[in-house]
This record gives sequence, C-alpha cells and structure tokens, in this order.
Amino acid sequence: MIEQIASIPLFKGLPKEQLHDLVNISVEQVFRRGDSIFCEGDEGKGFYVVVSGRVKIFKLSTEGKEQILHILGPGETFGEVAVFAGRHFPAFAETLEASKTFFFPRNSFIALIQKEPSLALNMLAILSSRLRQFAQLVESLSLKEVPGRLAAYLLYLSEQRQGSSDLELDISKGQLASVLGTIPETLSRILARMTAQKLIQVNASQIKIVNRQGLEDLAETGKL
Repeated sequence: MIEQIASIPLFKGLPKEQLHDLVNISVEQVFRRGDSIFCEGDEGKGFYVVVSGRVKIFKLSTEGKEQILHILGPGETFGEVAVFAGRHFPAFAETLEASKTFFFPRNSFIALIQKEPSLALNMLAILSSRLRQFAQLVESLSLKEVPGRLAAYLLYLSEQRQGSSDLELDISKGQLASVLGTIPETLSRILARMTAQKLIQVNASQIKIVNRQGLEDLAETGKL
C-alpha cells in the first residue's frame, strides 16, 4: 500500500516516515460502477484519491440537468475543499466504472500537515491547477459557442498528452456533451463538421488532430 501512496502526485517527494503516517490514516474504499461517493451538501469529512477506475464530479441544475465539472482517474484527488474549509461538499461525486479510492479524514490529515508543511504546498499546487481548469470551463460555457468549447477541450487533452495529436476519448459522447454543456446530437453534428473541414479525424473513440492551428483558431473564435 505504501507504494501506491508514494505514487500519488499529492504525496510526491515525501519521506518514508510521512508515507507510513499517510498509510495509517487512509481508508481504502471500493465502489461499483455508478455508485455515489458523496452528494452536494454532504458534510466534508475528508478528501479522496482515485487509486483505480474513474470518478465524475458534477452539479445538478434545479431541472435535474447534469453538468460535469471533472472526470478524474488514478492518482487524482477530489473533495479537497473539505480539508481547508471543513464545510459541505459543493458537488456530487459518482463512479463511472468500478473504482477504488483512498479516503483521508480531515482531522487526521490536518495533523499531518502540521508535522509536514510540504503536504500543504503540494495540495495548494493541485488546487491552483483545479482553479485554472474551473476558470477555463466558466469562460468556455459563458463566452464560447459549442464548437469553440470542443476545440478547447481537444487541445486540453492534447496538452495533457504532451502535445500528441492522437487522442482517445475515455468517456462516452454523452458524458463529453455534458462536460461541454450541450447535448449528444449537437456534439455529433459538430464533430462531423470539424471532420468535413479537415480539422480532425474521428474513428469511434479515437480523434486525430489534423489542423492544430485551425483548431486553435476555432477555440479562440468559438465558431465554425
């Protein structure tokens, strides 16, 4: 278990003594596909790290429409607001597939931070990155048309893969539509138009960026 803890970016570089302390306070949890991990408004008693599987973080409108905020995989954390604010979770968390997480109780983790301040610096770095993603999401949803949102998302995926032009969607088109704030039918039409304009090539879940400059221009203007 200590090897799994050590591989988590949040805990990178910690000495073995602190890693053992983390093992001692962590709680391993196993979920089936579609299980709810927590609901918006639940008491934030700690945070989670994805060990295996994938977890979606989402909000629900008053009409029940789902807006996906993040899709997280192994090594990524969620629910961190509970550590610093000690408040209720601001969104829902649900598994997209069979998953395993480590849960770190707030009070125990804060005690470790007091012993090892570098933990707090690591967490702040992750939260800063998450805040940047939120800012980009808000900008895309409020200022850009759906084609621009999709182009920006594909460029983001490419950035996450060290600039690769060959991308694989690890979520369904319905889930991607939710991330982009649209519906699957509209997403399919836009993918077809982007393919016709030779910006991308689509083969099932595989997407190849053909014209990166054109995709960047689309992400900027938001319109095909």
